[in-house]
Formats: sequence, structure tokens, C-alpha cells
Amino acid sequence: MVTQQTQSRRWHCAAVICLLATAQAATAQLPDLSNFTGGLRAGGASGADDKVKLSAEFTKPTGDSPAMLFVTAKVAPGLHISAIDQGKLPDGDGPGATVITVSEDPGYKLLGPFKPIQQPTTHIAQDFWKGLEVREHLGKVTWYAPVEIDAGVDPTNISVKGAFVGQACDENTCTPINLAFTANLGEGMPIPQQTAPASPTTDMSLWAVAGYGLLGGFILNFMPCVLPVIGLKVLSFADQAGRSRAKVLGLNLSYAAGMLAVFLVLATLAAAVQLGISEESIGWGQLNTLTWFKVAMTGLVFSMALSFLGVWELPIPGFAASDKATELSQQEGPFGAFCMGVFTTLLATPCSGPFLGSVLGFTLSQPPAISYLVFGSVGVGMALPYLLIGLFPSLVSWLPKPGHWMETLKHLLGFVLLATVLFLFSTIKQEYFLATLALMFSIWFACWLIGHVPIYAPLRQKAAAWLTGIAVATTVGLVSFKMSMPSESPLPWQPYSPQALAVARAQGKTVLVDFTADWCLTCKTNLLFSINTEQVKELVEKNDVVTLLADWTDENDTIKQALLELNSQSIPLLAIYPADPTREVVVLRDLISQSNVLEALAEAGPSLDREAAKVAGDQAAAVTKR
Repeated sequence: MVTQQTQSRRWHCAAVICLLATAQAATAQLPDLSNFTGGLRAGGASGADDKVKLSAEFTKPTGDSPAMLFVTAKVAPGLHISAIDQGKLPDGDGPGATVITVSEDPGYKLLGPFKPIQQPTTHIAQDFWKGLEVREHLGKVTWYAPVEIDAGVDPTNISVKGAFVGQACDENTCTPINLAFTANLGEGMPIPQQTAPASPTTDMSLWAVAGYGLLGGFILNFMPCVLPVIGLKVLSFADQAGRSRAKVLGLNLSYAAGMLAVFLVLATLAAAVQLGISEESIGWGQLNTLTWFKVAMTGLVFSMALSFLGVWELPIPGFAASDKATELSQQEGPFGAFCMGVFTTLLATPCSGPFLGSVLGFTLSQPPAISYLVFGSVGVGMALPYLLIGLFPSLVSWLPKPGHWMETLKHLLGFVLLATVLFLFSTIKQEYFLATLALMFSIWFACWLIGHVPIYAPLRQKAAAWLTGIAVATTVGLVSFKMSMPSESPLPWQPYSPQALAVARAQGKTVLVDFTADWCLTCKTNLLFSINTEQVKELVEKNDVVTLLADWTDENDTIKQALLELNSQSIPLLAIYPADPTREVVVLRDLISQSNVLEALAEAGPSLDREAAKVAGDQAAAVTKR
């Protein structure tokens, strides 16, 4: 039995612990230019018209500050230009941002982005780009950027050349602006005082930063993200009653080690660029911007909830959900405590709290050793209550003795975890929602299959259940996400409408119309395996066929009427209208094969040229008159 339990724990360890890998670009920091001052002198180039007049100049480098390039635009009254940081709507629509570029030259180099001295006016669009924040400049605006002048180059003997691309707009129209500028040495002008976000280094020592990290980590224990697992830890405290002080301390040290292990991984990810192990780094909470991590966490929390509700028994001491697991659920071991610490910390990553923002942001510009110190201090702070209880078990002497109440609390915590799953679902992109739901059902089946095997069963039977469950969940997950991944359709589908059909037929086109809906599984099968294929695409292109998609997902009287005209009231249905209007429509119903589609297209024939289409149309009109 001891061998079977040990091997079962190894099985679970391989199934539960996930490695975290990610990407987040590290940002370069510009030098502090707050001490730079100067005045303005004319220079530069002019535009093709008087809508925007451009001037430019640059200043000498002084001390630790580089040379500064100034580009000034004077916008005609009644017009405005977009800001250089103008955003777009999610679909990419929106006004074009102003772009300033500097020509490459061996004597100088642009060091950083342009910034405006006069901030743009902003408003939320209510009509054309509804909901978008529109950022625009009126009158006069000057941008500045640091420039490095090569050593040995006399600033008085060079000119900095560049281009200004944007658009000058009034309430109704926009005029493209494409101007060149040439900047010569000048006096410059005052730039705004640089206001950097408050950093712990300004007023605190490194040890003070670590102290705030310790406090921030402690507060994480009270964040909503981790409360369900903290409830489980309370159960383990009750379970530890009566054990030796050394045993209790060992379990809590294991729990703290699990927490610290995750924080050290997070510190490694934050310092990935500096360590040379990745081209990008990631900060606290940014794992939750990755779809794969959110889906993995959803599956992990869901499997934990099923365990708490008794669907299956997690074969790790301290995690088992019911008294049916005999000594497995009665005795928590170091490995179970370690895994619980890992799980608790992973759940905490979406949360932040007081002090953590500035403390963890501080690590972005620090060497790896400092990142490990700061993340480690947060981990110790989060583990501090459990370390204290390990040292002083009497702190939880108020808990009742182990009993049936623990079973009831575990079940209640299972429902709390299901609520956490609901929250995690809300963070997943809509296009992956159904795939994630299918994955959850497969995990449910896997857990049921594993839980269906008695705990006293031979190891071979348990291993077979685990392997089968994992294989089913993996297969369903991979297939579901592959099918939900956005991909370009081989066929050039256009939305169906009677007008689109009539126009195409009037032009002598053969028209293929697929009547489908999102709720129609047979329709999806036909589209995936029989219609949207390379062989069908080749014949569609060869015969110049117009393809229309009639989506009946929601109630649509127009599509219903089109189906009735084809003597049908149900889908799937594929209709191919020959180019010759005197011929009958070719109709394919229900489940079809690719060969059925190819044969129907061949039967309908190719589209007609303009003259042939006119003759066929005249013939059809004559037949109609008779």
C-alpha cells in the first residue's frame, strides 16, 4: 500500500504542476531631461499649402543631457491635427496618428520618441468612431525628442532632416499632410518638468522596499483570489491539532516553500531579459494576460472544485476531499503542503494590494539579484502567518476538533471554487469560450473516471484511469481549441441577401449559397469537411462562382423565405444557382460530402461572360412572358 500511495502521488504531481513561460517586452528608459532649458528660433521646411506650417531646430548637448530636437507645427484656424499617440478602435478603425521621423545620418541618431510640449485636447467620439478617445492639437504645438550627435561632429555644421506625416482636419474633411523639415542649431525652448511615477528608491532604502514587499505579501492572504484555498488551509490547521510541534512546523515550512517556489519563478520571469534566458520579461499579474495561462488556471481550479465536492479524490495528503480516502485524507504530508502553497500563490497572481504596485514595479529597472530579493520578500510576507502558526500552534487553538464539520466546509469551499471558475471564464476571450467549456467537460469526465476507481484498487487500474482521463481531456482540449482558432476561409464568402443573389445572377454568375447557423452542428460539419476545402476552392475559382453565406443563427425572415422558395424549412442546405437562369437550382440537403459539392458545381457549370449572360437573360425573359 505504501508503494502504491507514493506512486499515486507522483502521478498527481506530474498532472497538476504547470511550468510558466511568457513574454512581455522590456521598455527602454530615456535619460532625465528635466534640467534642459532654452528658447526658440526659426528653422526648417514649409508645406505645400498653408494648412500646416512646420519649423524645426535642435540644441547642443549639455553635461549629461543630449541634444534636443524640436519640431513645431502651426495649424491654420478651424483645423486640427491628430496627436502622435492617437489610438484606434479594437477593429483598427480611427483617425490616423501624426508621425514624425528623422532621416538616418552618420552624424546624429534619434535616441527616443517624440513628446508634445502642449498636451492634446481630448474628447470621446459619439458619432463616426463612437467610444474612441480622440486626441488632437489646435493652433501651435511643439514636439521634442533627444538626439545623439556623434563625437567629433560640430553641431554648427550639420542639419537634422526628417519628415512630418499626418492630416489636417475640420468638422467634415481631412487633408493629408506630408512635409519635410530641416533643423539647424538653435536655442530650443523650455520643456515640461519630467514627472516620473513615485519610486521606492527616491525616499527609501533597499531594505525599506523589502519591508514593504513583506507587508504587501502578508496582505495578499486577505485578497478574494486566495480565500477559498485559505479556507482549506484552516482545515489543515484543525487537522494538525494534537501532532508534535516539529511535525506542525515541518508542514507549514513545506507550505511556505511552495509559495516561495512560485515567487522565485516569477522573479526569474521578471528578470528574464537581464538573465539572458528570454528576449522579453514579465511582471506580476501579467501571466493573466495570456490566454493559455487563464485556461490552464480555469481547468486547475475546476478540477480542485470537483475534488472538494467528492467527484474524485486528489491523491495528495491534505487535498483529499472526503473521509473515503482513509488515511490519505486524514494525514497531510509535506508534499501536499508544498502543492497547496503553489496553488495558493498561483491563485493570488490576479490580485494586487497596497504597496505591491510600486514595490514590484521597482524591479523592472533593477538587476536580477534585487528582483529575487523583492519577490522573495513578498513571498515570505505571504507565508508569514503560516510560519508563525508553525512556530506557535496555540495561535489556532480556537479551532474545533476535527470532525464532520470539516467535510461540510470542504463541500462549501468547492462551490466557492466553482464561483472562482465562473470569474476566470469571464476573463477569457469570447472566441475561446466554447473551447474552454468543452475542455472543462472533458476534465469533469477525467475526474469522474479517476474517482470511479476505488482507492484500494491495484496500481495498474489506477494508472489506466489516470492515463485514459488525461488522454481524453488533452484530445478534447486540443481539438476544441484548434477548431475555435481564427482562420481564413478558403472560399471568399459574402453575406447573403436577395439583392446580392439577384445582382450576381444578372451578371451571369454561378452562385453558391450555403444556408447555415452556429447552432447547427451538421452545418458546421459540412462547412468544415465538405465545402471549405481546397478542391472546392479550385473549382469555384475556375468557374468564377460567387459564394454567399446565409447565416440563420438568429431569426431572419429573409432567409426563411429563401428556404421556402427552395421547398425547404430546415438546414443545412446548399443551393447552387446556375449562370443560365433557365436552368433549375441544384439543391443539396442534410449531411453532404465533398464529392457531392464538386459534382453539383460541375452540374451547374461556370459563370457566363457578359455577352452570353445577356443572351441567357433575354431567353429567360422570353420564357417568362410566355
